[in-house]
Amino acid sequence: MAEPVRVRRLTDQEGQKLQQIVRRGSTNSVRYRRAMMLLASAGGNRVPVIAQLVQADEDTVRDVIHRFNEIGLACLDPQWAGGRPRLLSDDDEDFVIQTATTRPTKLDQPFTRWSIRKLAAYLRRVHGHGIRIGREALRCLLLRRGITFQRTKTWKESPDPARDTKLDRIELVLERFPDRVFAFDEFGPLGIRPTAGSCWAEQGRPNRLPATYHRTHGVTYFHGCYSVGDDTMWGINHRRKGTANSLAALKSIRAARPDGAPTYIILDNLSAHTGTDIRRWARKNRVELCFTPTYASWANPLEAHFGPLRQFTLANSNHPNHTVQTRAPHAYLRWRNTNARHRDVLAAERKERARIRSEKGIRWGGRPMSNAA
Repeated sequence: MAEPVRVRRLTDQEGQKLQQIVRRGSTNSVRYRRAMMLLASAGGNRVPVIAQLVQADEDTVRDVIHRFNEIGLACLDPQWAGGRPRLLSDDDEDFVIQTATTRPTKLDQPFTRWSIRKLAAYLRRVHGHGIRIGREALRCLLLRRGITFQRTKTWKESPDPARDTKLDRIELVLERFPDRVFAFDEFGPLGIRPTAGSCWAEQGRPNRLPATYHRTHGVTYFHGCYSVGDDTMWGINHRRKGTANSLAALKSIRAARPDGAPTYIILDNLSAHTGTDIRRWARKNRVELCFTPTYASWANPLEAHFGPLRQFTLANSNHPNHTVQTRAPHAYLRWRNTNARHRDVLAAERKERARIRSEKGIRWGGRPMSNAA
């Protein structure tokens, strides 16, 4: 029997980048869907489940996974289009990219970053090359080679000394006991405020939502649970995170397998998940808590399913209170769980997903993200 198609083990940087794209959304729908495929595969989801999640053909999902295993994150931006023959040689293009990604101060230039105009002027003057290229052609070359103007950012590498051990354990239980593996995580905070999104409207006349800076309702957190084997998701909203609320959610997972057989729950190492009460309950009820490494929550299978939940229930919404807001994710989950495995309703699902696919993700706190999972 052939081995199931799955992405190789992600590095910390790759996992964080994919998680960032899926959480924040993307103006590039191809990049967003491919990131969701890879993140779902890294979380242990099989190809049929991923295909339903992103409404793509299973062969497409396999091609993306194979391509990632070959070239890494470069597969997020497939090169489909052609064009007229290039006027610069490969060596010239490599030199342009090398220069653009080098700090100007190292090349004895009196500034800390390049502008397009300064870079084009420097390339014309540099000895031995004398590359003459217009500003727009230079901008297109940089974009084609994956070089964009970005803010400098910091990143966190997992300091967890048991990182590989934890990932090995998660991979093992996903492969050997998929019917008894569950995932748990919190989603939020969820505040009461109008949230921008996208929808079909007459050109030049977009639907408008009121803007408000008054947030007097507090926040809630959705405590989500996901069954890997059944591909079902459920949860409950609470006012805050905490051991008691986390334990209540974990008990609902144990109740989903009342046969008493060992159960495996994948979750992060938040302090509300690692308390004495939770560990004591887990030992007593034959539950193994499989913690993801620090700064590697992308290994949780549930992460890939939070993206559609956000798109369906928060984007383009204006909930008046928490009661109404709480009904939205639960109504969506009932629809999702009912239709997830029925092939005869794929056409209806595809039509609905096509409308949602264009909606931009909203970063927690209210600032729309422009891209970029």
